[in-house]
Amino acid sequence: MRVGAVTAYVDGFLSWALLDRQGGRITGSSNMAEPSDTMSMVKAWLAADFLRLSEDKGEEPSDFRLHQLTIMIRDSDNEAAIAMYDLVGGQDSIFRMINMCGLTDSAPHAYNWSNTVISARDTVRLADCIADGRAAGQRWTHWLLSEMRSVRGTGDFGVRNALPQPAAGTVAIKNGWLFRDDDGLWHMACLAVTDQWAIGVLLRYNGALGFEYGAAQCTAVGAQLLAPTTPLATPSA
Repeated sequence: MRVGAVTAYVDGFLSWALLDRQGGRITGSSNMAEPSDTMSMVKAWLAADFLRLSEDKGEEPSDFRLHQLTIMIRDSDNEAAIAMYDLVGGQDSIFRMINMCGLTDSAPHAYNWSNTVISARDTVRLADCIADGRAAGQRWTHWLLSEMRSVRGTGDFGVRNALPQPAAGTVAIKNGWLFRDDDGLWHMACLAVTDQWAIGVLLRYNGALGFEYGAAQCTAVGAQLLAPTTPLATPSA
């Protein structure tokens, strides 16, 4: 990985962070502590919170609830997210996310999961929290990560697209994207995690540039961070 080696210009706001999950070090852009909104990215936490709470209460999630979680993660189904947000206590769930995952730049919205705010460095902390089992609990973590590796359709963009197969298939992701009428901007949030690293990218940019512009920026940041470093040549004797 090329730690700190990102050159990017966005007509708007761009923030990124990289966590080395082996050493625990976070590096990122100078504004990696500045929050933006999660949109659908927070659905990964809502799923984890529901699964952990169910296990703590000794309850087995029904097939119906597991299907809701699957379409919420894989297909970014909003109706499933609304139901899950209510089941886990609304903004209380986001406060649990902040406390459990050690987030410092994040906050809930009073009524809306989509408007939860998070920074790029908190995004990689959240990704680590999901991947290491704290968020969903040991029983359900493997299941949740498998769902996140199975994201499909419009939400399948961003960091892992910088990698060829089969490496891309090992990356668990959850992205958020929305054109917001109130400011005329596309908002985008990209989370990606493997056993070795986690990457978070947040964007807000001119709505006229379209969805594909932001998706390409998430991929470009990933491509630069995940590019193999070139070993120094051994000097001749």
